[in-house]
Amino acid sequence: MTDFPAKTGPLGGIMVVELAGIGPGPYAGQLLADMGADVVVIDRPGGGMPKAVDGRGKRSIVLDLKKPEAVEALLKLVAKADVLIEGLRPGVTERMGVGPDACHAVNPGLIYGRMTGWGQSGPWSQMAGHDINYISMTGVLNAIGKDGQPPVPPLNMVGDFGGGSMFLLSGILAALIERGRTGKGNVVHAAIIDGTHSLMSFVHGMAGLGQWQTKREANLLDGAAPYYRCYMTSDGKFMAVGCIESQFFAAMMERLPFDQEAFGHQHDMAARAKQHEMLEDIFATKTRDEWEAIFAGTDACVTPVLDYVEAASHPANAERQAVVQEGRWLHPQVAPRLATQPLATHFEIATKGGNYASILGEAGMTDPEISQLIAAGAVVANKD
Repeated sequence: MTDFPAKTGPLGGIMVVELAGIGPGPYAGQLLADMGADVVVIDRPGGGMPKAVDGRGKRSIVLDLKKPEAVEALLKLVAKADVLIEGLRPGVTERMGVGPDACHAVNPGLIYGRMTGWGQSGPWSQMAGHDINYISMTGVLNAIGKDGQPPVPPLNMVGDFGGGSMFLLSGILAALIERGRTGKGNVVHAAIIDGTHSLMSFVHGMAGLGQWQTKREANLLDGAAPYYRCYMTSDGKFMAVGCIESQFFAAMMERLPFDQEAFGHQHDMAARAKQHEMLEDIFATKTRDEWEAIFAGTDACVTPVLDYVEAASHPANAERQAVVQEGRWLHPQVAPRLATQPLATHFEIATKGGNYASILGEAGMTDPEISQLIAAGAVVANKD
């Protein structure tokens, strides 16, 4: 397995050590790799999740961190790294001998990024959890779905990747900037529950203004408003309506074949049930593609609801090269887009353990030393 060619991006020259995990940690590592960082994944021996899109642009080495020789090898990597990412339960890396204190002892400038669900401390810090659990404790989950029915989990976008990855990433980037001024490393404590609470800032702000309530399907953005929800089309698909502003609402109404006076005023709360029904009946008269053609190029804020395969080939996305087909993978394009970084046309996903020789060599280890690690079972050479 050959190493990847040199990458472009604003984080070129930044080395990231990522302790293998699932979800928000690897995705944060993917984004750092997309921006040019050299991300080295410390995989575990045995099975586990296969490499997928969040393994793109990274390198991999398999270390058995139950062996002291592997811990020593990892600390040699850390000594040359800029960032470490770990998503284990609080206290695990300390017991392994690679916690923040041990890593800062060999590299005082290291940014140590910690990703947890419930935080490093507190009564629930050692509990297991998933996205649905974290967002259930922040008010997010309760706000999504139809009134009187169970809340609908928004995949794992809000907790894992919104409240988790994005806050870990922003903390790491902020700490790198701070290190540029002080020369000192830092520890980034990113907890999904903390980030998700922060994502609720808009809702808390609206509530403070008396414009949001805890009841589901009773607010501006939760499906209560006829002009902000989805409607089924004649072919069983859907259109998304989001014309909040009056001029956008007017643009939608101009293209709908019914009596606007009978429909009533946009913000007539007493007419909402009738307006819902009228819009449901209208959208059910045509297919999704027919409605898309009617609203294309307008400011009506009415768009088709696409699945992820349709989205990849839709002209609005295809023209922007928003998704890159790479074998069986659909790769979302690098985001955000920087003027100095060209769009990606090719992505390569790391092979588990495929880069052990170059990684250890860059850490200053000789071929005989690497062979000793393999013989001791501390390093697992790639057998793919």
